[in-house]
Amino acid sequence: MQQYTDQYIDGAWRPSLGGTPLEVVDPATEQVIATVPAGTAADVDAAVAAARAAARAWGTTGREERLAPLTRLRDGLAARQQEIAETVLAEQGSPIGFATTVQAGLPLAVASSYLELLAGYAFEERVGNSTVFAEPAGVVAAITPWNYPLHQIVAKVVPALAAGCTVVLKPAEDTPLVARLFAGIVDGAGFPAGVFNLVTGVGTVAGAALVAHPEVDLVSFTGSTAVGRAIGEVAGGGIKRVALELGGKSASVVLPDADLGRAVNVSAANVFANSGQTCTAWTRLLVHQDQYEEAVALAAKAAAKYRPGDPASPGTRMGPVVSAEQRDRVRGYIEAGLAQGARLVAGGAEAPADLPTGYYVQPTVLADVTPAMTVAQEEIFGPVLSILAYRDEEHAVEIANGTEYGLSGAVWAADEERAVAFARRLDAGQLHINGGQFNPIAPFGGYKASGVGRELGRYGLEEFLQTKSLQF
Repeated sequence: MQQYTDQYIDGAWRPSLGGTPLEVVDPATEQVIATVPAGTAADVDAAVAAARAAARAWGTTGREERLAPLTRLRDGLAARQQEIAETVLAEQGSPIGFATTVQAGLPLAVASSYLELLAGYAFEERVGNSTVFAEPAGVVAAITPWNYPLHQIVAKVVPALAAGCTVVLKPAEDTPLVARLFAGIVDGAGFPAGVFNLVTGVGTVAGAALVAHPEVDLVSFTGSTAVGRAIGEVAGGGIKRVALELGGKSASVVLPDADLGRAVNVSAANVFANSGQTCTAWTRLLVHQDQYEEAVALAAKAAAKYRPGDPASPGTRMGPVVSAEQRDRVRGYIEAGLAQGARLVAGGAEAPADLPTGYYVQPTVLADVTPAMTVAQEEIFGPVLSILAYRDEEHAVEIANGTEYGLSGAVWAADEERAVAFARRLDAGQLHINGGQFNPIAPFGGYKASGVGRELGRYGLEEFLQTKSLQF
């Protein structure tokens, strides 16, 4: 077991000022595999001071001066893809195939996209008799989740650095090891001291200190809506900008003329990927009442393909959830759905019979779900698909928009124009038409309680910029 005692602050690994270390647990074996420092407000103070001291010089560097270390950072990510995948597998439980292609592959694609964007981005423009400059927002607090731990780090840190901001990263306490790996790659990329800093710790201590710190200019957070609301309140008191990517309860709406089999199979795959721990998961499948029982049967058949297993095995499609707490939370939602009248057609709240050890949850399909049920309203963040029936398109729109969330979703129809017209009526920031693939340079973010601001591509870069106009 590796025991880490340092934080990455001001260009070097320095002893943490924290107390009792945090244990990192392998969710497949329930064994402690490492410990990391539980950072304190004093660690945060040191990291923010370093970021503030470096902010002016880094923020006034030229495009090429930023591109050079960012390119080396991208190359470092490429060189350590296997190590990244194995690290995420060990601390988060992603199956090795998914960890390799998504958990390690997507961050590399996102980092590469920002190099291309930075090379051609116009940081100034003429508007009438004015010149408008895009300047860095300042010191950024980046607080990231455990479900896609490296992707969320890269999606915040790389555009912030490209914009000329300095960063203090506080990763999720469940997945600090890949954040430390990332910090090591940053250290080898040749950024000036203080431009990037890492503090591991719990959200209620290190995260809270970071959000409230008077020298932090912008908070970029991905996580639960409840925590996002709390961050917004604190940041508002300090007049800080926030970018919040929060929860979701996305709907996959199958219109009657769609290819029902493909729509159900792709929707199920979307829900069960990463053990359901995806904020954009299409956890509500909406099907016309005349096709309902056929869709239920198809969904049950699809769930059978996602048998949980050892994430280190190449054939495993679904591993454990990240922690005992998350496992119990998901099982509690399944039990609540059944108690409220849902019909179990696949899976269930019990542990898989052949996996007595590990934080495993069965891929579960619930039928006869109504819009008012808890499983149709609250984010479960586990491999649970709820199937709802609708009468007509108006009813489908009402159900799809009938939660506090608005992050993602899907629309299926044989007539693409009909699908687009329907999608335009949905309150969501990103929608997929007939299984359209995820686009790492398209804006990502939500409506309503799913967040404020956008990540990825030009939109993600501009979250870390502010504008100044000079009139002539």
